[in-house]
Amino acid sequence: MVIFVHLRTAISFLYKGLGIQMRFIVSANTDVGIEKSINQDSMLVKIIRTGRGRVVLAVVCDGMGGLNRGELASASVIHAFNNWSNTELPALCSHGFDETVLREHWNRLVNEQNMLLRSYGDRNGVRLGTTIAALLLTESMYYILCVGDSSVYKISDKTQKLTVDQTLAIKEVMLGHITEEQAKTDERRNVLLQCIGAYDTVEPEMICGTAAEDTVFMLCSDGFRHEIDEDEMFEKFSPKVLVNEKIMKSNAQELIGLAKLRKERDNISVVLIRSVGEA
Repeated sequence: MVIFVHLRTAISFLYKGLGIQMRFIVSANTDVGIEKSINQDSMLVKIIRTGRGRVVLAVVCDGMGGLNRGELASASVIHAFNNWSNTELPALCSHGFDETVLREHWNRLVNEQNMLLRSYGDRNGVRLGTTIAALLLTESMYYILCVGDSSVYKISDKTQKLTVDQTLAIKEVMLGHITEEQAKTDERRNVLLQCIGAYDTVEPEMICGTAAEDTVFMLCSDGFRHEIDEDEMFEKFSPKVLVNEKIMKSNAQELIGLAKLRKERDNISVVLIRSVGEA
């Protein structure tokens, strides 16, 4: 397990030309769970100063519990994104970039890590892999990368899942063979169609949208959301509730505890980012 958290309780910067002061409240929480001896989840949360203001980078990786050395796979991808944020992201922001440029960078990172982990596995006679959910939050936009079944949600006046699980169960939903409700408990929900390190090729999902004040973004491993429904997420994580870091951390730990009481067997991780607009 690797956790990078570079933040203060509230980070402020000026929206250029809009006269709006924006603060971010951030919390990162993880738990080994009730069954496993090793936490194979890894997380990264950073607020980075760039030539065009500060941006938030958050990444959650879930090393595959059914594969050997999942914790190594998740940590490797986290380190790669951390290095990228230190060496390449500031220059990108200073010159300006769009979804196409960011997609090229993130696709390269994911495929490099896929080849690296595949090579390591071949040399050592093991299989290892990891999912990823990554969020880059700029002054006006959000960008999301997803491989596997780690997820990103947006919570404002409702809870909205932004990513689509790359699992066999969700594929069956798309084919009309089962319903979304059936997929929640279908045993194929854990059969990944995409995974960094375990397959020859990886095709990440990329999503972008407009950022807004008084919004909560949540990244989580599947161990968090299996036993927690969207109404419970809204009750504990809506912008009206998450007014400071203490409440944010307490509520995240409360829902992690609830997932454990409901016998969730996987590692459980959740990252929360709340934007606060001030005139």
